[in-house]
Amino acid sequence: MLMTTANNVWQQITITIFDPLLTVLVFLLMLSLLVFVHELGHLWVGLRMGIKVEEFGIGFPPRALVLFERNGIKYTLNWLPLGGFVRFAGMDGEKDAVYGTGSLAAAPPWRKIPVMLAGPLMNFILAVAIFSVLFATVGVPTPTGRMQISNVYPGTPAAIAGFQAGDELIRLDGQPISNENTIREIAQRRVGSAIEAVVIRDGVEVTLTVTPGPWTAPDGREFSAGFGFSYGAAVVNQRVNPFAAIGVGFMHSVELTGRMVMMLADLPAALAGLFSPTPPPTGEPLGPVGIARATGEVIRQPDGFISFWSLTAVLSLNLFILNLLPIPALDGSHILFALIEWVRGKKLPPEKEALVHAFGFMALMGLMVLLTVNDVLNAVQGTPIFGR
Repeated sequence: MLMTTANNVWQQITITIFDPLLTVLVFLLMLSLLVFVHELGHLWVGLRMGIKVEEFGIGFPPRALVLFERNGIKYTLNWLPLGGFVRFAGMDGEKDAVYGTGSLAAAPPWRKIPVMLAGPLMNFILAVAIFSVLFATVGVPTPTGRMQISNVYPGTPAAIAGFQAGDELIRLDGQPISNENTIREIAQRRVGSAIEAVVIRDGVEVTLTVTPGPWTAPDGREFSAGFGFSYGAAVVNQRVNPFAAIGVGFMHSVELTGRMVMMLADLPAALAGLFSPTPPPTGEPLGPVGIARATGEVIRQPDGFISFWSLTAVLSLNLFILNLLPIPALDGSHILFALIEWVRGKKLPPEKEALVHAFGFMALMGLMVLLTVNDVLNAVQGTPIFGR
């Protein structure tokens, strides 16, 4: 009895302290990798374009220390462990830097544009590299068209009904199940009503009766409507050789990028519905808190290591797309201004360009605050990112 009590206490301590701490550490590791690779692309191409670089920082200011200095570039370690940055000459608004030889602002567009493109492209390359390694070592996930239950939580409607991890859910309340949205919709529509579920278990169809309703996850999160299992698309991994894995990784990255670009059309509706009682069908955009919670959910899965790297690759593609959009303060807007300068044949007034970027930065920060508030509300309410 004493040992059981001690184990329960230790499990609670792990959930309360170490699990959130691990989530934060892993999230910071992932974010640092994504930003570091992005800025490394700017640095590498900038040097080859003859652009003067003043500093390459690991983490964000305030500065902790200068690691070393080489060829006039300070390589620094900064206190905020959130990636990195490149400080080009001409980015601090000083007259001699803006108009100085070799500065970013003084560079012609044909030099400036590749430097701005390099960061996003490095995020795309990183995604291709991650997917290629995963496909070469684990195999290429091939959907079977079914949804597979990965975990059944104790004391939930799913556990009472007899669901088991590994079951493939093929029908629910008479509806074929081929995507996640159908399961959520049925759970919300049929709360408190017994419905029939058909699963494939060890190659045999099994019929179960389940009543969707409130349930509590092992970490204390409470849900008002659901089944109490986590699930995802059932896949089989098909092995490929390393060279083929690179091609598949590239094509998979291109396909995902295409899907994300198509989803941009739904972004205004998703932003408008952030605080609506009815979530948008495509899901809500996530801020840093939401991404951190998503990271915590994937690393708790049985294949957490693989899921973590898959999520990292997907977020890297998101950064690739986001930074190419012509939004002030992002790489895409710098590229747009350089193209305008190229067409006009003369430079835009630097103070006007700086003003546009300043307003854009403030708008981005406002959006970030909005997303963060929504993420925190979802966390307080126990709304999962991937869990059901």
